[in-house]
Amino acid sequence: MTDRILIARIGAPHGVRGEVRLFVFAESPESLLAYGPLTDEAGKRHFELAALRPAKDHFVARFKGIDSREAAEALTNEGLHVSRDLLPEIDDEDDFYQADLIGLAAVTTEGEPFGRVLAVHDFGAGDILEIAPEAGGKTVMLPFTRAVVPGVDIAAGRLVVDPGEWAREEAPPPEADRG
Repeated sequence: MTDRILIARIGAPHGVRGEVRLFVFAESPESLLAYGPLTDEAGKRHFELAALRPAKDHFVARFKGIDSREAAEALTNEGLHVSRDLLPEIDDEDDFYQADLIGLAAVTTEGEPFGRVLAVHDFGAGDILEIAPEAGGKTVMLPFTRAVVPGVDIAAGRLVVDPGEWAREEAPPPEADRG
């Protein structure tokens, strides 16, 4: 378990006065203002929110000390973290922090080893688990849905996957289609 939790990611600049697009992973985006300064992953750089407002599919944020488009551009893709002890305790077995999924063993519904969770991604259409297969080879991306991941047991250090067609290796194109 990590002691720093990714709670938001800074996107591209918004305007010319240092505002940025902000993609918030917290259940309550307003809670970002209550956590105090947010940090980079290593905890070395601090970011203090001065303002936060909703936009169409993200938030617009202004950080203290960032007052130009150039300064905002330098923050693009920076992850914002908060200490785990500042976050609310999880009391529902179906809730957990995404950071807790990383490193879990993945087993099939039959109990066979499948791999290990490397990362949790969100490309805009929902969470995706990146899993390193047990047998090696290229990683597998599985949608993090109840149908594909019917069980998560953080305490046991594993999750159950039903990869179905999602993990099937794509067939190479026919010879006629190759250039």
